[in-house]
Amino acid sequence: MRKTLFKWHSFSAVIALIPLMVIAVTGSILVYKVELDTWLMPEQMQVAVEGRQSRIDLNELIASIETKYPEFLMGSWELFYASEDASLSRADTAYLISKENGNWYKIYIDQYSGQLLSQPVPVEHDFTDWLLSVHYTFLLDFTGTILGSIFAIILLFLAISGIVLYRGFWKRFFTLRLGAAKRIFYSDVHKLIGIVSSPILLILAITGGYYNIAAVVHEVEEHVEPHPKLSKALYSPNIDFQKLLNETSNDLKGYRATYFTFPFEPDLHITFFGEVPTANPLTSEYASMLIYDRESGALMSTYDIRSASNLNVVIDTFRKLHFGYFGGVITKFIWCVLGLTPLWLALTGFYFYWFRNRRRLGL
Repeated sequence: MRKTLFKWHSFSAVIALIPLMVIAVTGSILVYKVELDTWLMPEQMQVAVEGRQSRIDLNELIASIETKYPEFLMGSWELFYASEDASLSRADTAYLISKENGNWYKIYIDQYSGQLLSQPVPVEHDFTDWLLSVHYTFLLDFTGTILGSIFAIILLFLAISGIVLYRGFWKRFFTLRLGAAKRIFYSDVHKLIGIVSSPILLILAITGGYYNIAAVVHEVEEHVEPHPKLSKALYSPNIDFQKLLNETSNDLKGYRATYFTFPFEPDLHITFFGEVPTANPLTSEYASMLIYDRESGALMSTYDIRSASNLNVVIDTFRKLHFGYFGGVITKFIWCVLGLTPLWLALTGFYFYWFRNRRRLGL
């Protein structure tokens, strides 16, 4: 049984060698996505906050984009707020839909002055957004999403099978036979890295696999037909978005909106995603939801993570668990370092494969 499991472990690792290395390197970099964006694009990512200056009316911000870029429709909006003693805040990000081809674009806007900080660019234009696409889809769109799902399952299998195969390594956990032959030394390194990183790899495989598989299922179920191209907005011109934003905190106690979507498909309405105070540190900033009618602005439904099922609460934690920012700089550093372990495991594992098969391969 152990010999068979070892063969499948080795075979799976060889099959997924390059993709898992790509996922590992890009994922570790993306742990610091916001920091990298701020460093690379400070003029777009950060805005000055003077004293306790309040955000500009959301309707004005939307109108400024629609007036300057009439060739686009509003798709969604990411909201950011400054803390009370902060001098800087992260800029809002608006996502736009091209009337010509239906592609999505993004633009940065100063929510305190109303200034547009960039021109609309494709959502994969910025370096880290391009890396994100590589990480999840290998730049292959829907096909890449399917492949990402498969490789996440393989990573999960490798993590579990590695724990089973090398569970006895715990007995000599801190022992590296430095004076042993190169093959034995690399074997110890491989096992040590695998055992140390296995909890994180399990988390990354489960959460990453969930996101990719969920995207595949959604695309298959909801978009059998091609995405419709829009020539005009699907919501009433009388909708007061600032009023809706203000009402969210009244309609759901303690709620603060962080992101909302405009109706960009025939069956969609105006949906706000946001955070509520909870005792769970893994609750995401998009955990709770309110939906408003796109014609009247009337509240249609609410979803409060505090009264959600245990399954939904667990699924919501996947966001912070996957990106590792639930514990600040400490967990982000751990996720960045241990997220690279598939790279080292692939290199040491490939050495084993080459060593065992070099004669058969004529090397």
